[in-house]
Amino acid sequence: MIVVVMGVSGSGKSTIGNLLAERTGAIFADADDYHPAANKAKMAAGHPLNDADRQPWLETLNALLREWHGGGTSGVLACSALKDTYRHTLAAGMPPGTVTFCLLDLPRELLQQRLAARHHEFMTPALLDSQLATLESPNDALVVKNDRDPEAVVAEIIQRIQSTK
Repeated sequence: MIVVVMGVSGSGKSTIGNLLAERTGAIFADADDYHPAANKAKMAAGHPLNDADRQPWLETLNALLREWHGGGTSGVLACSALKDTYRHTLAAGMPPGTVTFCLLDLPRELLQQRLAARHHEFMTPALLDSQLATLESPNDALVVKNDRDPEAVVAEIIQRIQSTK
């Protein structure tokens, strides 16, 4: 099982991804930890990344997912994966259906509240608009509302993944 828990900043990717990994015995990785210093500095200054900034980062994440797949390891990656092309890069080199994308969906107002209440190393609340504008809702992903208890969200994700296998 390889799952990419995706969505804009503040959607709960790390919280839900970490809990999903715990519940399923999978490895957890946060894509933010793989950003190069230049990307982090750009975002910390309030500037959104462009596709050229993201491409090497996405290729690094793809190598991680391929390593998990090649080793027969279950893993959960928390990653924005905002565009269809990004998701294709993440899943490249693996059989179709190997990677399950799970979009955490919630209203803008709740996203703004969450971002205002937290401190993030480089992701500022000012970048929410650019992330929402960049998000291309996937046709082939699980879409799960993340406006309730994390345990309930994770239980739904697990149930939906199991029902598709």
